[in-house]
Amino acid sequence: MSPLASYRRLFELAGPTYVVVAFLARLPLAMSQLGTLLLVSEATGSYGLGGLSAGALAVANAVGAPFAGALADRVGQRHVVLVQSLAGAAALGLLVLLVHVGASDLAVVATAALAGLSMPQVGPLARVRWRPITARTGAQQRRLVDVAFSYEGAADEASFAIGPALVGIGVVALSPGGALLLAAALLATFGTAFALHGSARIVRGSGAALPTGRLVTPVLLVLIGAQVLIGTLFGATQTGTTVLATEAGHPGVAGLVHATLGLGSAIAGIATAFIPARIGPERRIRYAASALLVLSLPLLLVDSLPTLTIAVALLGCAVAPFMIGVFTLAERVVSPAKVATAMTVLASATGIGYALGSTVGGRLADQHGYTAAFAVTVTAMAGALALVGLAQRALHDALEVAQSPTSTPATSPGLASATR
Repeated sequence: MSPLASYRRLFELAGPTYVVVAFLARLPLAMSQLGTLLLVSEATGSYGLGGLSAGALAVANAVGAPFAGALADRVGQRHVVLVQSLAGAAALGLLVLLVHVGASDLAVVATAALAGLSMPQVGPLARVRWRPITARTGAQQRRLVDVAFSYEGAADEASFAIGPALVGIGVVALSPGGALLLAAALLATFGTAFALHGSARIVRGSGAALPTGRLVTPVLLVLIGAQVLIGTLFGATQTGTTVLATEAGHPGVAGLVHATLGLGSAIAGIATAFIPARIGPERRIRYAASALLVLSLPLLLVDSLPTLTIAVALLGCAVAPFMIGVFTLAERVVSPAKVATAMTVLASATGIGYALGSTVGGRLADQHGYTAAFAVTVTAMAGALALVGLAQRALHDALEVAQSPTSTPATSPGLASATR
């Protein structure tokens, strides 16, 4: 089956309503990070506090997501996502109110963390739904699941393009607070729709204790480290972009410029399905890491919004291939009963990296300007290349073991009963 035919088959199986709802439900998380950064930075005049608040939101989301995923493993996605969507929307509204009335820094950071803790990780949850959705496709399922992961990677990246763009439009048309309230409204509406969609019923929880099977392995630790570093790219690049745009007198443009990172990544993510199967995910990760390092270097030279836009767009073209390789490899090598949890953990690692990048980048930008924030991006990509390069043999061996006939691969049909 060709990649185009596979995409068409996936969307036929899931239905257009699910595809639209699952995409729109992930926008609020992408909007909330930049929205918080702009809201707090403008109100206080401190990029450090803005970065700390955005980082607190990301870290809390990263810490809470695995626990929410584990709960969904037991009781199903529907109730967990519904509660998170409504609570997260309320917390974002409270954050806007506290900043508006001049609440203390501690209260602002704590509320940002509460918002992050409440928000659902729609991307990982959507990935879990594809296996049961494709359960009756027989021999085509392996191919369809791989293409679904390419789509999900592209959808995540597109959300991090459209999300910041919506924030930028909201800041220009309304205010930073208005942009964050828009994110709250989208979360309450489409997060609820994602929770109540019929596809949630086919990933019902077991109602029992957490599934057995080893989750933490040296290979998964490498993949977690890779996601922390790619998250650092997001946080530092977004912070550097915000500082440069503000210094240029156009703070609202920051979201639009950063959106090009997600746009380039989304296009590359869709194209990943066309890469020959003989090029395994471990090799794709290494190639993408090399490209990320090379393409991040121009950030150290930019001095205007046009040059920054070009550099960020080009950098984005290597992001989705890297992340798709990481998630695909994890899906194949992790114990079948733990794949859903692994997806959430990897997404959480990305959030931790974002917090690291935005916090460190914000503090350095306060002292040395936007170039210092972009230097964090470059450093993180050098670390990513070193990590996956040194672990290449281990990744390859783990993949070989998982695909051997005597093993129990993560592609086992029995996964459907263990996912959330």
